[in-house]
Amino acid sequence: MWLFDFPDEWLQRLALLASGMLGLCVGSFLSVVVHRLPLMMRAEWEGRPALLSLARPRSHCPACGESLRWWENIPLFSYLVVLKGRCGHCGVRIAAVYPCMEAMTCAVSVATVWRLGGGWASVWALVLVWALVALVWIDAREQLLPDDITLPLTWLGLLVNLDGTFVDLPQAVLGAALGYVSLWSIFWVFKLVTGKDGMGQGDFKLMAALGAWLGWTAVPWVVFVASVLSALFGLTVALVKKEKGQQAMAFGPFLALAGWAVLLIGGY
Repeated sequence: MWLFDFPDEWLQRLALLASGMLGLCVGSFLSVVVHRLPLMMRAEWEGRPALLSLARPRSHCPACGESLRWWENIPLFSYLVVLKGRCGHCGVRIAAVYPCMEAMTCAVSVATVWRLGGGWASVWALVLVWALVALVWIDAREQLLPDDITLPLTWLGLLVNLDGTFVDLPQAVLGAALGYVSLWSIFWVFKLVTGKDGMGQGDFKLMAALGAWLGWTAVPWVVFVASVLSALFGLTVALVKKEKGQQAMAFGPFLALAGWAVLLIGGY
């Protein structure tokens, strides 16, 4: 149900446009989170002060250190039109991860609002989706799912479902528990059989968060879809690279993608 009763179709299109613009801005911030949060965590683990935070210093070129001017920091537009993929000060090529994340966040934001409408469920779903985008990129790059994101996401899912936004509260609580225990059980079965760790504990916590948002009935679907996606991806990589032997592969991105798909499809 739409949050506002739009009398005309063009107003719905305006809402989709607004969600896309908001997604671009959020994606720009998420690129900072993906780059800086792992560095901040690593500094904490090593017992040394972090040289940066999510707010400071300002966005700057990693090569020359010059701060970006406001017109050089417009999501996607600056990269493609103003800077043409290079730093405006030193000319060094800017990593494509930044525009890719902005475009990805824009696309999933529009798709989420288009599927769920303009109601409060859609507003909260955007928060979930943005967190999943950050987790996808961090886990893919660092094989790390930060507690700073997964744990608050679990509690937020429970709070959002206090009034049954996606599922009722008992289903959300059972979903968080089942989500964690399901992957925890798979982890230990795999470890007992092979003597190796099949996944990280961050995967347990991400699955708990998805269970808190989507309920316990969604957990088997998310695990199944994520398993299929990871198997297909692994097979594709093996065929393309033609390499023998198993390689470590982050499972979090597939959990996040599966969770988003189940969120949009519904019916769980």
